[in-house]
Amino acid sequence: MKKLSTTFLFIFVLTIVTSFSQVKFDDYFIDKTLRIDYLHIGNAKTESIVFDKAYEYGMWAGSTKNTIDNFNNGRYYCKVYDVNSGILIFSKGYDTYFGEYRTTTPAINGQTKAYHESVLIPMPNNKIKYTIESRTKEQKLVQIYQTEIDPSDINIIRDNIIDKAVRVYKSHVSGNPHNKVDVVIISEGYDSNEDMKFLEDMKRFTGVFFSQEPYKTYQDKFNIYGIYKPSEESGIDIPLNKIYKKTTVNATFNSLGSDRYLLTDDNKTLRDVAAHAPYDAIYIMVNTSKYGGGGIYNQYATFVNNNVWNEYVFLHEFGHAFAGLGDEYYTSDVSYNDFYPKGIEPTEPNLTALINKDDLKWREFITSGIELPSLWEKAEYEKLDKEWGVERVKLLKNISDLKSSNASESMIKLAEQDYQTAEKKRNDNLDKFFKNSKYAGKVGVYEGGGYSSQGIYRPMVDCIMFSKGKKPYCNVCENAILNMIKFYTE
Repeated sequence: MKKLSTTFLFIFVLTIVTSFSQVKFDDYFIDKTLRIDYLHIGNAKTESIVFDKAYEYGMWAGSTKNTIDNFNNGRYYCKVYDVNSGILIFSKGYDTYFGEYRTTTPAINGQTKAYHESVLIPMPNNKIKYTIESRTKEQKLVQIYQTEIDPSDINIIRDNIIDKAVRVYKSHVSGNPHNKVDVVIISEGYDSNEDMKFLEDMKRFTGVFFSQEPYKTYQDKFNIYGIYKPSEESGIDIPLNKIYKKTTVNATFNSLGSDRYLLTDDNKTLRDVAAHAPYDAIYIMVNTSKYGGGGIYNQYATFVNNNVWNEYVFLHEFGHAFAGLGDEYYTSDVSYNDFYPKGIEPTEPNLTALINKDDLKWREFITSGIELPSLWEKAEYEKLDKEWGVERVKLLKNISDLKSSNASESMIKLAEQDYQTAEKKRNDNLDKFFKNSKYAGKVGVYEGGGYSSQGIYRPMVDCIMFSKGKKPYCNVCENAILNMIKFYTE
């Protein structure tokens, strides 16, 4: 099937997007932001929520029309009810660092951890019941926390949040935050002498963002701000190489034990910095040449500024954080266990367990006449990937050994160039493989996705959520992004 044009997709999405049952904003909210901070504590078997603090500041960046989230995505849901009427007046699905931790071996072995988290809601004008729901293994939402919040409570922090060390830059501003997707790009690992470098990188990645559909066509629906707060040191933590830096939001590689996974658990600092501009989505731009990134739905995305794959990471991770897209790859090592339980339908819009062919979540896009599941050249792909895996381990070990032994910069750089050359050759060969597939450009149901070789399926043979490179989102992923753009900009 020929790829649908973005313009057609946006028109089409207006007819298939979930119908949102909404409330009148002015009846329940004022145009300010209420940030609710809490601790999320537990392991694979238990979890609990402990309230921390609430903050009032700034204008509300989100839509004043769409306050109810019916996407049914994310491991958690915040739901807010007006106490007087009992009416649901706000909801939002999201994922969390804690939710990912629960699937790791330490959590399964009973190791309890606490993560600081935040949810932003519009400031209520009357007392509310604030609740958090968590999904069971069967994907059912169960309430795990509730409290009442009175907007007149003197314990709500209303101090001026402005930090004199923070500078805000307008990279692309097209209108009122209420009907735009507001994105902040936050500096991480840029020291006090690298403000101009941050500005140049911010402008460069704004250009990358708008070079990709559907963002390219809908530039007028976005505001992008750069937020610069200098780090004490340039660079980022790389624990496996015994490199540690003092940085603004304390991001680090080796998150959850994965060398390439780049996250921060310093949520309070992140939110304090982000609060200097209205935002719906947070990007953390990390000043390093090491490959890596991360993206947590309706939390934040991280990407690196100076790696051969930085544009791919930038766009891939935003797909996670903004639209709740799942990873479609399945051969790379991850720290998760049973991330998508067998026989249970994932909530992500681009993954399915194919439990019911007649009720497939992307049935509107299926190529006419294609078989379900669609028997792509899976064995051949896995053979190519296995061959690369052996070579990749050797090349990366060489780089790591050189760094750990304090080898010269020239030796390390040469080893990194050898790796990049080999990886580019591998990805060029894969791109040719996918283009020559008899299923190229066809929407079907292809086994292999969500870190699982069997039982989880993706919509197209290739997509930026599946493999590295300069390539588009598949039709289904693009449609999910367009749905989210519409939600924020109506």
